[in-house]
Amino acid sequence: MNNKTLDEQLDISVAIPTYNGAERLPKILARLLAQTGIEKLTWEIIIIDNNSSDNTPEIIHNYQNNWNHKSVLRYFREPKQGIAFARQRAVSEARGELIAFLDDDNLPDPNWVFQADDFAKNYPKAGAWSGQIHGDFEVNPPENFDRIQSFLAIRENGTQPYIFDAKNLRLPPGAALVVRKQAWCESVPENLVFKGRLNKLMVGGDDAEALLYLNKAGWEIWYNPTMHTYHQIPHWRLEREYLLALARGSGLCICQLRFINASNWQKFIVFFKILFSNMLRFLKHVFKYKLQDHHDLITLVEIHFYLGSMISPFYLLKCYLGKC
Repeated sequence: MNNKTLDEQLDISVAIPTYNGAERLPKILARLLAQTGIEKLTWEIIIIDNNSSDNTPEIIHNYQNNWNHKSVLRYFREPKQGIAFARQRAVSEARGELIAFLDDDNLPDPNWVFQADDFAKNYPKAGAWSGQIHGDFEVNPPENFDRIQSFLAIRENGTQPYIFDAKNLRLPPGAALVVRKQAWCESVPENLVFKGRLNKLMVGGDDAEALLYLNKAGWEIWYNPTMHTYHQIPHWRLEREYLLALARGSGLCICQLRFINASNWQKFIVFFKILFSNMLRFLKHVFKYKLQDHHDLITLVEIHFYLGSMISPFYLLKCYLGKC
């Protein structure tokens, strides 16, 4: 490990939340150690171990004992379960002006860190930005998978940068996301509603919730097409039951997310608008495909997302009653 003091401010912190990632971490660390164009950057890698039961600590400690790199490798164990807690811990420990989040199954391109930092210099109003995330599949995905690939954090939105439409919940995933630490600390509440997909309901929203608070505080959320990451997708993440649960969980958070930008008098309208608009979408989709595609996995995933969105107002009420 190099001799930088632990209170020195750096250009960028690459934060990797992990749970039982002992087999995955060596791949992403190899990619980070091979980064190019970063000779003038000061940076670090932070591993946030979210209660792993495998040998993740041993793996990282072995890396630290044999570390010979310009960057610093740091390890922390976060006892509160959930990706939201892991990310908050990363923010509190990070010494970089920028914090670049990578999931332990994300493999960045060799210039990913450079492109993340370069974007910050060129877009000073950006509080967060994300790039292209490509699927690295263990098995071939089903036909028409591009219709639902966003549920697996795959985003391939062209070669031009643009601002995400936060008002309509069109936002990037938390994987391969870069944020300004200042923006996060000033805008994002310490205790977020959504903690991660921790139970059978697989309720999402943890990515979008933080970004909505950033945007509400006046920061822009950008798409940076020069950042490329490859998301490793094992075969079980393409199985029917997993995808249906994932889609429903992605819908269950919708009402609570829309409440973030709603004033008190608007919430009543938002509640019923979500209920009835998604009921209409659900019914239209069912009737459209019931004859020819009622066994088609892609169609079923879409229907389950609309179903989750439709009942998200009632899930919100359940949470208010403390029964989530």
